Amino acid sequence: MHDILYHRHHLDSYDHLEFPGVVPRTFIGAFIVSVFASPVVSIISCLGFPKVYSLVAARLVLGCIILSTLRFFRIQIRKKFGNQVETFFVLFTSLQFHFLFYCTRPLPNILALGLVNLAYGNWLKGNFYPALSFLIFATVIFRCDTMLLLGPIGLELLLTKSISFWKALKYCVGTALLAVGLTIFVDSIMWKKFVWPEFEVFWFNSILNRSSDWGTHSIHWYFTSALPRSLLVAYPLSLLGTLVDRRVPFFILPVLSFVILYSKLPHKELRFIISSVPMFNLSAAVAASRIYNNRKKTIWKLVNMVMLAFFAISAGCTLVTFMASYYNYPSGYALKRLHQIGHPANVAGEEWVHIDTFGAMNGISRFCEDDFPWRYSKEEEIVVEELRNQNFTYLVNEHSSVDGYKCLFYEEGFERLELRRGFPPIVLVKKAKVYLHREMKKEDPFHKKWPGC
Repeated sequence: MHDILYHRHHLDSYDHLEFPGVVPRTFIGAFIVSVFASPVVSIISCLGFPKVYSLVAARLVLGCIILSTLRFFRIQIRKKFGNQVETFFVLFTSLQFHFLFYCTRPLPNILALGLVNLAYGNWLKGNFYPALSFLIFATVIFRCDTMLLLGPIGLELLLTKSISFWKALKYCVGTALLAVGLTIFVDSIMWKKFVWPEFEVFWFNSILNRSSDWGTHSIHWYFTSALPRSLLVAYPLSLLGTLVDRRVPFFILPVLSFVILYSKLPHKELRFIISSVPMFNLSAAVAASRIYNNRKKTIWKLVNMVMLAFFAISAGCTLVTFMASYYNYPSGYALKRLHQIGHPANVAGEEWVHIDTFGAMNGISRFCEDDFPWRYSKEEEIVVEELRNQNFTYLVNEHSSVDGYKCLFYEEGFERLELRRGFPPIVLVKKAKVYLHREMKKEDPFHKKWPGC
C-alpha cells in the first residue's frame, strides 16, 4: 500500500521485488485500500505531516471496509433473529480485542474476511449462490484456505437441497474463472512474471507443507487457546446457542468443520481462522438473548448472573490485551525516537540506518521512513561481525552490543503478564527488545546525550 500510494506506476521503486517474501501475494486488496486512502494521504503529504500518518489512514480505511462488510452481516442478523440478538452480537464483537485489532491489519486473511462477511450475510439472507461467489473470490484471490469453509457450506447447501448442483457448478466455475483471470492479470504485471499468487501459496502450504517451518501447535490448539482468547465470553455461549435455537446449527456446523479441518495443518495462527469469529458470535448472541429473556426464572437468573460476570472478565481481558499490544512495536518506537533527535538541516550527508529482520517485524514499515538525510537498508543475511565493515551510520536490531558501534538506547517491549498481590493484580512485564547503535567512527551530528544501554 505504501508503494502504491507513494511510487504509483514506478514499479522499480517497489520493494516487493527486492524482498518478495516466502510466497507472492496479490496486489488487488492493496489497490482497493489505496484507492480509498489516497485522498487522505494526499492531504497529509500536502500539509507536510510524517508518512506514519498515512499508515494510520490506510489502516483506518481497511478497518472501515471490513467493518462495513460486518455491518451487512449484522443487518441480516437483525432481520433473521431480531433486534436483541443483533445487540448482543455487537456487544460481543466490541469486547473482542483480537478481532477488532485484526480488522485493521493489512493481511490476506483480513481481506478475505471482508468477503466472508458478505458471504455470511447472503447466507442468512437466503442468497446462496452469491454467498458461494464471495467465498470463491476470497479463495482464489486472497486466501486459498477459504476453500475449507467453502467446501462445508457448499456441501450443506447441497444436502439440504438449498441449491441445485448443476446451477451451483455453473455459477461457481464462472466466478472462479473470472477471479483467476483478474488475479493473474493484475499480479503478473505487479510481480513482472506470470503468477497466480494463491496457487503458489496453496502449493507451498498444503502440498509441500512448508508452513511448518514457522512453528507448529497441537491439533487442539484452536479450540483450547486461539478461540477462547479471541471469543472470550462468547466461546461457551456459542456452544449453548446451538442448543437453544434449532436454526443455529445450520450456520455453525460448516464453520465448526472449517476450524476442525484447519486443525490438521501443523502450523497454526489465530488469523487463519479469524473468519469463523463472526458466526460464533452470532451463536453466542442467540444464547445470550435467550438467557436475558428468561432472567427472571430461578435457574436462568443464576445463569444470567454468571454471564454478566463473564462479560466483566472479558472487558478486563480486552483492556489488558490492548495494553500489551501497545508495547508490541519496539522497533517502530526506536526509529521514531531516532528521527526526533534533531533537525535534518543540521546534517550535510546521508545517514544510513540498517534495520535487521527482527526490527522489520516489530513495528517498522516503509511508512515509518523519513526523507533526507535518512536512508534505510533492510539487507538480510549480514552477520553481526560484518556490520562494522558496512557503511551504516545507525543500526536498529536485537543485539545489545555490536563491534564498532556504540549502543545509544534501547526500547522495551511486552514480555509477559505477571500476577501479584495488591492493585493492580495483573502487571505487564517488559524487557529490552530493540537496540539502536551508532557507528563509533562518525561523530554524532546532533550532539545528543544518549542514555546508553
